[in-house]
Amino acid sequence: MRHLHPFILVLALLGLMLQASGCTVYNVAVEERSVGTYVDDEAITFTIKKEFLADDTVKYLDYDAASYEGHVYIVGEYENRTQVDRAVAIAKGVKGVRTVTTYLLPKNDSDHCGTTDNLEIYGRIKKDLVADGDIWSTNVQIKTVQCNVVLLGIVGSMNEREKIIDYAKKTKGVRSVKSYLKIKR
Repeated sequence: MRHLHPFILVLALLGLMLQASGCTVYNVAVEERSVGTYVDDEAITFTIKKEFLADDTVKYLDYDAASYEGHVYIVGEYENRTQVDRAVAIAKGVKGVRTVTTYLLPKNDSDHCGTTDNLEIYGRIKKDLVADGDIWSTNVQIKTVQCNVVLLGIVGSMNEREKIIDYAKKTKGVRSVKSYLKIKR
């Protein structure tokens, strides 16, 4: 009985960490990463986003970050190179980060693709992925920047990856598709 108390405490803490990171039991169950790797990646992502929010150079709403097995992806728009350099430096400074890859476009105020267009594209692609029974749509993050689609995640097969890319390319309003989807080893 004496050893049960620490075990319950560890489970409770793990539950709080998963809940705080927006994780659900379902996400972990269908995830291609191990629970430990998933939790580590969520902690990395959370820390980077927290640092972006606290930084005066990086405009938090212009950047998004995601981590997969310690490989960080920063997606968004920038006003100047100083912002880009600072965002990358922040990400590289987080414990557990192995590499940083960016998909960043210069802000273009005359661009006709706005937030509504990006959200519509996201919704169309997500709807198609959810409707396809052969794809674990929860394993795929879809980022949209200036009507360009960036796909992130770890999928189970080459066929699944190609289907996801194809859905994105066929979506109305999409200018280009960049896939960083990895296939589970």
